[in-house]
Order: sequence, then C-alpha cells, then structure tokens
Amino acid sequence: MSTTTATHEQATPTAAILLVFSAGFMFSCLDSNAKYLVLSGLPAPFISWVRFAVHVVLALLLFRSWANPGMFRVKNLPMQVLRGIFLFGSTIFNFAALKTLQLAETTSIYFFAPMVITALAGPLLGEWAGWRRWMAILAGFVGVLVITRPGVAAFQIGHVYAVCSTISYCLYVIMTRHMSATETPESLIFYSALAPALLMLPVGVYTAVLPADAFHWMILLLLGFFGGFGHWLLIKAYKQATTTALAPYPYLQMVWMIGFGYMIFGQLPDKWTLAGAGIIVASGLYIVHREHRLRLKNRTLLMSEDEDLAKKL
Repeated sequence: MSTTTATHEQATPTAAILLVFSAGFMFSCLDSNAKYLVLSGLPAPFISWVRFAVHVVLALLLFRSWANPGMFRVKNLPMQVLRGIFLFGSTIFNFAALKTLQLAETTSIYFFAPMVITALAGPLLGEWAGWRRWMAILAGFVGVLVITRPGVAAFQIGHVYAVCSTISYCLYVIMTRHMSATETPESLIFYSALAPALLMLPVGVYTAVLPADAFHWMILLLLGFFGGFGHWLLIKAYKQATTTALAPYPYLQMVWMIGFGYMIFGQLPDKWTLAGAGIIVASGLYIVHREHRLRLKNRTLLMSEDEDLAKKL
C-alpha cells in the first residue's frame, strides 16, 4: 500500500512541469528586461510601479473581473495590503540589485528563499524545522556567502539588495500560506498587484523618468505581462501537481538566466557564483526530498491507523 502511495506521490504531470519551466522563462524575461531598463537610466522604483500597474490590468482581464466578483472579496484587507507591500519590496530590491549584479547572481541568492521560508515558518506559522532541515538551511547560507563573499572586493551593495529582495519575498510567501485558507486565489493575485500600484503611486510619479523611445516603452510595459503571466502559469501548474512535486523545477530558471545574461549583456557567472548556486540548489533539493519523505511517512501512518480501526470495527 505504501508503494502505491509513493508511486502516486512521485508522478508529476509533464504539463505541470512545462508550466513551471515556462513561468521561469517569463520571470527570466522580467529580470532581463528590468536590468536593461535600469542600465538605460530608468529608476528602479518607477520601473517597479509600472510593472504592478500593468499587472493589475492583466489580472482584471485574465480573471474576467466583470463576471468574477469573487476576486474583489477579501476576508482581511490589511493583510492583503501588507502582503502586496512585501511583494513590491521584493521587486524593487531585485531591480535595484540588477543594476550592479549579473542575472545569475541575483537568481542564485533568490534560490535561498525556500530555506529562509522553512526557517521563518516555525516562529510565524508554528511549522518548526528539524535538525536535518536546519543543517540544509545553514548549508544554503554558506552558498550565499560564497556568492557574496562579504569582506572582499567582490562584495557590492547589489548583494545587500538581493538579500533584502529574498527576505521580502519570503515574508510574502509566508503570508500567502497563511491567507490561502481564507482568501480566493484570484483575490491573492489581484490585490498583491493592486496594493503596491496604489500605495506606491506617489513614489512612481516622483521618480518617473519616461523612456526615450517606443522600444523602451514596449520593454517597460512588457514587465507587467511577464510578471503577471508568470504568476498565472504557476497557478495553473499548482492546480495539476503538489507544491512538493514541483519544487525542484523552478531551479531550471538558472538556465534561462545564464543564457539571457550572456546573450544580452555578455556576462557569464564566475566560478564563485556557480559554486554558491550549486550549494544553494543542493540544500534546497534536500529540503524538498525531506518534505517528500515526511509526507509519505505521515500518509502511510494514517493509512495504517485506518486499517487498524477498520479491523476493530
């Protein structure tokens, strides 16, 4: 019986994997275009605000808001707003980091997020990690140190921005876990864009530097499409497979990032970035593997208890 369960647990639909891989492509396009705009002289706060403003419009269209009033209903509006602020913080810090760091560097540090989420889930959600997962978290932190190398010439302010972006994203994910039981998926997607688009409107206007030509305008407006459509692809993927089953595949985004970094900016990650990324990915995959085994163990125990109860009845 446990063998059947394990086989079912490991069977990940190919369509779901392709959706996650496509989402990674969208997010890589988002970061690549944002880096191009930042290097062109557009301020990161303004770029971030436009990204969310376009995201709001796309959410209204994709979820057919005129026939879907559920996307506007919320149980806890202040929490929705705070969650949106964390997502905006993650985006603006990431765009600021891209001004000085390679795409592969920011992505590698971003991949530390699953470990940070595991650590924060204890005090914030009561989901405490065991010593094995804590060891994986520490190993992932070592990977971040290998990439940033604080105290040496390689350390830059961009590394600080990348770490702040990761922390903001982790708080966003923690809040998503907490709120997903009471809020609709459509409202979570919509308000995560609407809150920063409205609250950061003064910042966006104050820092606005309009693109110089139609090409830069097109890239700027596409940011909202890449971000919004990427999140929509993830929603579709997680409807077809579990979070644990799909957890390893976002790491494939590194392939897109290295490719775009070389084709657009002529940059290839150095040996330290690749080594640190390898440590972080290995640590993250271990946590995924650990969660998978615990889930199978718990399911087997529950099924055994049901069998014992059935025999007694």
